[in-house]
Parts: sequence; structure tokens; C-alpha cells
Amino acid sequence: MPLTDTACKKATCPEGRPSVRLADEKALYLEVTAAGGKYWRWKYRYGGKEKRLALGVYPEVTLAQARDARDEARRVLAAGDDPGQLKRDAKMASAVHQANTFEAVARVWWEHWRDGKSERHAAYAIKRLEADAFPVLGARPIASITAKDLTRMAKAVQDRGAIDLAHRVLQMAGQVMRYAVAHDLIERNPATDVKPSDTLKSRRKENYARLGEKELPELLRKIEAYQGGPYTRLAMQLMALTFVRTTELIAARWAEFDLQAAEWRIPPERMKMKTPHIVPLSPQAVEVLKVLHTLSGGRELLFPGERDHAKPMSNNTILKALERMGYKGRMTGHGFRGMASTILHEQGYAHHAIELQLAHQERNEVSAAYNHALYLKERRVMMCDWANHLDKLRRGADVIPLAPRMA
Repeated sequence: MPLTDTACKKATCPEGRPSVRLADEKALYLEVTAAGGKYWRWKYRYGGKEKRLALGVYPEVTLAQARDARDEARRVLAAGDDPGQLKRDAKMASAVHQANTFEAVARVWWEHWRDGKSERHAAYAIKRLEADAFPVLGARPIASITAKDLTRMAKAVQDRGAIDLAHRVLQMAGQVMRYAVAHDLIERNPATDVKPSDTLKSRRKENYARLGEKELPELLRKIEAYQGGPYTRLAMQLMALTFVRTTELIAARWAEFDLQAAEWRIPPERMKMKTPHIVPLSPQAVEVLKVLHTLSGGRELLFPGERDHAKPMSNNTILKALERMGYKGRMTGHGFRGMASTILHEQGYAHHAIELQLAHQERNEVSAAYNHALYLKERRVMMCDWANHLDKLRRGADVIPLAPRMA
């Protein structure tokens, strides 16, 4: 039954509940909170997802006005646009034109930039700006900032020993300035006047410790005989067989696996490149997973944390296990990736197949659905051969070089 103005005035939230929704017509409703607030909301679907559009606060926005706003939103939706996104865009454009300090523009840029990024990545970016850029440039009018100001800010970060961070902060500041150019707040981007290499030290190249192939047989035997937790032993075995990233392994969920098809499909939100990734599973990997499934007892995660089973094991678990086996400073979880890449390349496997299996390729949104399955047949053969090679190394038999079957 449609709402009336009287019903809106008298509406209260039942005791013990955080809020209650009073439905009007065509998915419009009034949300009444325990604190006494009354908020107009419209429920709609766009792109296959259910969404909510805020239409104002009662009584500042009357019932009639809320209905008018709903009807306008319905017309926008009927035209093929997302009314919620249009509202956010308008708000963003208004904020950009009203604010002209570096911090104000940077925060608007960040809201625009964060779309499609993980929460962790987005939070890290704004934290870095707040810690390193805003104290120096934040209150300055963005039109007054020069290349010298940007480099001075970055050098201050570098001077405390954070070379990589200095490069990242300078890059982000340049993106903010470029955004300001795009929205007619400044005429040109001063960051284009200098290259990071002109003023900052070279980035430190991050090398992950890893063993050579001659030391791999002993490592595999030590993993098989590992006396620590069974989850840790199985995690190391699966990492050696699949050479995925540590974060991709420890957060794996059973819903991602099809053991009958011998495939592990990692969703885009868990991948570094934010695109889906298929890991063909060798018979040896499937066997490890079957043992793990029996051990996990129906839990969602393959590798639950020791104390909280709803969270994955620590990303240091594998590293600490390797250290206990005598490989401190010589081998890391990431090292399995480097070893696999080196050995497979030396044995003549196609570079593109190895790189795709390592999920190194940058993939754009259009090609993501295609590329993540690219050369899957060849990669499946390669992964099975790799597992057989590890078996021979572990057993200590005469190792016959891998016989690549791809061009």
C-alpha cells in the first residue's frame, strides 16, 4: 500500500531493530533508523546487480519530491544508464570544480581511480598520499604546484630510505596532476617535466631467494617428510606443483576447484592482474587436493588459519616452514615460481605458455576472458610434465630432460 505523508511523519523504528523499511510504490521506500533518521531509498537493478539510490532525507525531501526523484531515476534507467553512477559522477564533478587544493583534487582523483581496485590497494594509495604528499602539498592551490615541488616532496621520502615508496608517491602525484588537467583545473601537468630517474635513486630490484635445480631434489624430499602441520606440508607440495603466488594459494577456496576436470579457476579479485586465471592440475596435484579435502572436513578454505578457521593461514607460514627445514635466506614460497620458470625455459617450453601459467601478462578488460584460457591445452601438458619431473627429482632417479610438446 502506498505511503502517505501522515504515515511518514508517524513512522518509528521498532525497539531492538537497527532500522525498518516502509515501502511505497515502484520500489521506493522510507528507511527509518533506531536513531530517528528517515531516508528515502529507491531499489533498482543495473547490469544484473541490485542497487540502492539515495533520494534524500525526510522531511526535507517530501513524499511527493521523493516520488518525482524516483520517476526521474526510472527514466534514466530506461535510457540505459545507471542513475546511481550518474549521481556519483555529478557529485565528483561538483567537488572538482569547487575545490582547488592539491589534497581536495587528490581525494576526488582517488575516488575515481579506486574503481575496480581492491580495497587493500585503494586504502594503501590514499594512506601514502596522506602520509607523504598531503603534509607537503595538500594545502597548496593545485595550479601553483611546480615540478620542483613534486620532486622535493619525493626526495623527502627517499631521504628516509624509502626509495621504492618515493617513486610510487611521485607517480601518484603525477596522476593527480594529470587528472586536474583533464578537468580544466590546470593548464598542464608539471610532472611531465621530470622523470623519476632524473631526481631519484634507482628502485631496488626485489629478488626472491630460491634454490638451484641441483638442490631441488633434497628440498622435495624434506617437504614430503616435513613433521610440522599437515596443512603446511600440503601447501608446500601444492605450491611446488602449481607455482602460483603465495597469496593465491593460501586464500584458495574449494569452490574454485573442479577435480574431475583437473582445473583450478582463480577468480579475478584474487589475482594480481585482476583477471581470472586457470591452473591445469596434474594428477599429482589432484592427489594432494584429495588428501587436503579429507583433512579440511568441509571447510570453505583449503588452508584455514590455525586459530581462526574462517581466515586463511598466514602468508609467512610457508616461509617459516622453509626456514625450519634449513633454507632461511635461501628459499621462499615465491622461489618455486622462479625455479619453475627457469627450469621450464631451459627445457625448451614456449615462453608464452610459461608466462601465461605464471600469470605475468598484463591483460586488458576486453581480452581477459579470452587470454586466461589461452594455450590451455599446451599448458595442461606442461603442468603434467612438470609434476612428473618433480617426482623423478624427489625419488632421485636419473632425470630425463622434459620433452616439450609445444612450438
